[in-house]
Formats: sequence, C-alpha cells, structure tokens
Amino acid sequence: MRILKHPDLALNLNPKPEETTDEPFPIPQLPHREGGSYRRRHRLRRRPHLQFDRLRVGRHRQQQATEANNPPPSTDGKTLRVAMELAYPPVETKDDAGNPEGLAVDFIRDFGAAYGYDVQIENTAWDGLIPSLQSDKADLVISSMTITDERKQSVDFSDAYAMAQLAILANADSGVASIDDLNQPGKKVAVKTGSTGDVYATKNLTNAEIVRLADESACVTEVVQGKADGFLYDQLTIYRNHQANPDTTEAVFIPFQDAEEWGIAVKKGNTELLNQLNAFIAQSKTDGEFDRLTEKYLSEEKKAFDQYGFKWFFDFE
Repeated sequence: MRILKHPDLALNLNPKPEETTDEPFPIPQLPHREGGSYRRRHRLRRRPHLQFDRLRVGRHRQQQATEANNPPPSTDGKTLRVAMELAYPPVETKDDAGNPEGLAVDFIRDFGAAYGYDVQIENTAWDGLIPSLQSDKADLVISSMTITDERKQSVDFSDAYAMAQLAILANADSGVASIDDLNQPGKKVAVKTGSTGDVYATKNLTNAEIVRLADESACVTEVVQGKADGFLYDQLTIYRNHQANPDTTEAVFIPFQDAEEWGIAVKKGNTELLNQLNAFIAQSKTDGEFDRLTEKYLSEEKKAFDQYGFKWFFDFE
C-alpha cells in the first residue's frame, strides 16, 4: 500500500553534520492548528477517504457476486456459449476425458470457425436448455431438439439441420409390433420427460400407462428389464439401442407420424445469430459438411437406414 504523508509532517530527522550539537536530539513538535490538535484534525480529514475506499470495495464485491450469479450475454462477438445435453451419443456426448464430442459438437465448432467465434460448450440438463437462453447463460442450444410450436413460444429456431422420425424400442416379450399395440390397457410406455415422444404418447396413447423418466438410458433400461413394454424416441436412438440389446428388445420402425425437424434455438429476437446459423446450415447442405459428419459418426447407421428404406437424417428433400 502506498503511504501518503502530509507535507506538514515532513520532519528533518537527518540534520546535516555541521548542525550537530551536544544537546539531546530535539523531539519534533507537530504544528499547532487552531480549532483542535493537528492529529485530531488530520484524522477527521482522512476518515471520509477511508469510508469512500471501503464503499468502493463493497460495491465492487457486490458487483462481482451479481455477475457470478447472472453472467451477462456475450457482446464481444467472439465468445459463443453453447448449451448442450451431452447424453446422446454419437450426436452429443463426451470422450473418455469428459470433453464434449460428437456430430453436433463438430458442427457447431465448424460454425464457430466460419464466423470467428470461440465456442464454449456447457453440458446442460435437458430441462435447463431453454431456460439457459432465457436467463442469458447461453447464446444458443443445439441438442437434438425438435422444432415445435410450443417451444417457439419461448425461443427462436434456426432452419432444420436434421430430420428424424419416432420409432419404438419394444421389449422382446411384449408382443408390440406397432404403435397401436402400445395403446392398450395394461401397457407401459417409457418416455423421456419433455421429449416429443412424451408429447406424442400423452396425446395419442391414452389407454396406456406413461412412465416418464429423466434420460434416454433410463428408458432403455426399463424396456430391457421388462418394466416397460416400449420406449418412444427417434429412429437412430432406437436402432443403436436395439443393436446393443438384441436379445431383450425389438425395434419397430413403422412410421406413425411425420418426420420431425431438429433446429438450433436462440433467445427470442437474436436475429443476427439466427441469420448466421441459417446461412451456415444452407451452406452445409451443399458443401459436403453433412456428408463428412455422417462418414465420421454415422456410417454404419447410414447403411442400415438405406437398407431399410428409411429417410436419412440429412435428407431434406
């Protein structure tokens, strides 16, 4: 800390040798000021400055705490905060070291490189994705999210960057071969809370019991263990989980609704970012970006979809 001395206190404590006498070293006297001692007046003058410094420190600490709890939206044009639930391999997942990995991760990083953003991905629970935009904790959400009218009331969506259809992962002993087989008294249908499978089941499978669970893996476990007769989710997820559990599950791919569109969500009114995303999506449909991502992450699934005659994720026709 820098110490400031009052000019009246600049004492000559090192007298020149020629002025030295045999008398004892004189004790310096503080100058006399009318209206009270110097020390008291000096303290009165310093106290407001100390109070001001303490007030500034207090305000600074309060501001730091407020910013920590409510981080401001990105305004420097360089940092892009991305909310994503890293629980959907190989689209949104983590590598062995816990770092973000997957098709959507590569896609949004390629977007960031194209527009000069430093992409920062935050692993966010599904039910916290849209709130992260509304509270300015994220700039966009890309997490295999279907564009729906209900969600459009809360956020703005980009153009579709993928297409998906619902399918059924059925227990091998359930006797389920179609969506109508699930809509029966006594049948249990597992769905991920808030997913479009949840929405469909709630609206259309009124005779069955709906079992809502927090994540995809829990729904699959319910089916594998025979606690649920079927699980509604997109075809890619159903295909992969049937391949992982061929003895206990059956995959039912018979379409029972129109294809769903996956979009990137941004905060309402963020047209600048939305326009950039739409331009990049349009470019990716023609420059081989989606082909590259398919080859890297979904080559075997693409072959299976072609074999079954299913519409592929990046078939926008």
